[in-house]
Amino acid sequence: MKLDPRHLEILAAVVDNGGVTEAARAIGKSQPSLSRTIILLENRVDRPLFVSNKRPLVPTEFCLQLAAEGRKILKANQAAGEIVSSYKAGRSGAVRLAGTPFFMDGVISGMIATFQTLHQDIRIDQSYSYPLDVFADLRNGVLDLGIIPIRASEVPEDMTFDQILRGRNVIACRAGHSLTRKSVVRMNDLTSYPWIAPPVDSPLYHDLRAGLEGIGVKHFKISFTGGSLSAVINILSESDALTVLPYSVVFRMRPQNRLAALSIRIGDPERHLGILTLTNNRLEPAAKRLMNYITTEFKSLSAIIHHHEQNELWRK
Repeated sequence: MKLDPRHLEILAAVVDNGGVTEAARAIGKSQPSLSRTIILLENRVDRPLFVSNKRPLVPTEFCLQLAAEGRKILKANQAAGEIVSSYKAGRSGAVRLAGTPFFMDGVISGMIATFQTLHQDIRIDQSYSYPLDVFADLRNGVLDLGIIPIRASEVPEDMTFDQILRGRNVIACRAGHSLTRKSVVRMNDLTSYPWIAPPVDSPLYHDLRAGLEGIGVKHFKISFTGGSLSAVINILSESDALTVLPYSVVFRMRPQNRLAALSIRIGDPERHLGILTLTNNRLEPAAKRLMNYITTEFKSLSAIIHHHEQNELWRK
C-alpha cells in the first residue's frame, strides 16, 4: 500500500504537537485542512489513528508507528531543503577550473586552499590547460572557469575575460644568488649562468625568449626545460641557474625565502591574467562565489605587489 508522504508528515506534526490545532499553528496550515488529512489517512489505512472520545488526542500504537515514518519524511525534506538553499547560495556544489600550470601552482592553489577552509562543502576539480584547450573545454561544457594569461585580442567573441592581474615577468634566481648582491647586472653576467626554460608549448617559454632578446640577450645556455613549477623551484633554489617567472609567483614564494627577483626590467608581456567564462553560460552559484573570491584576492595581491615593486624591487 502506498501512502501520501505529506499525510504522514502531518500525522507526525499532530502527534508531536499534541493536537490538530497545535499542529496547524506549528506548520502554518489551517486546522480544518489538517482534520481532513487525518480523516483521509484513516480511510486509507482503514482503521482509527486516535483513541475515540479522548481529549487531548491519544494516538494508537499503530498511529505512533506511522508518525515515526512521518518524522523521517519530514527530516528528509528538511535536509533536502537545506541542500537546495546551500546550493543556491553558493555554499555547496562543485567548480571545474583550469589554468596554466605555473599560475595555478604558484598563486591560485594557495587561494583555493583558503577558499575551501571557508567553504568546505564546495568541491573544486582543478586541471592544467593552456588557452586553446581552455577555449574548447568551456565550449564543450566540461569547464566552468579558466584562469589564463591572454592578450585582449585573443579572447574569443563568445567568451568574457575579466582581468585580475597585470602581466609582469622577472628574472628569478635562488635567494642569496651572487647576482642579487650586484648593484649593476650586465648582460654578460646573465649569459654566464645556465637557464631553466618553461615547457616549450607554454606562453611563459615565449616570454623568456622575447624578454631576454628585448634586453639584448640572444645567446644563453639552457640547462633544463619543461617540468613542473616545483621542479623549477627546486632546481633554482639548489643551483645558480636563472629563469623567467611571473612576478606574482616569485612574490608568493617570498615567505619561504627560496627565490629572488633580479632588478632588471625585461619588458612586460602583452598577456594579462584573468578569468575566462562562456558569455551566455549561466554560472552555477558555487562557481560565482569562487570567481568573486579569486577576483577579490587578486585585487588585494595586485596592490601589495605594486607597492613592493616600486619600493623594493626597482630600488635595489
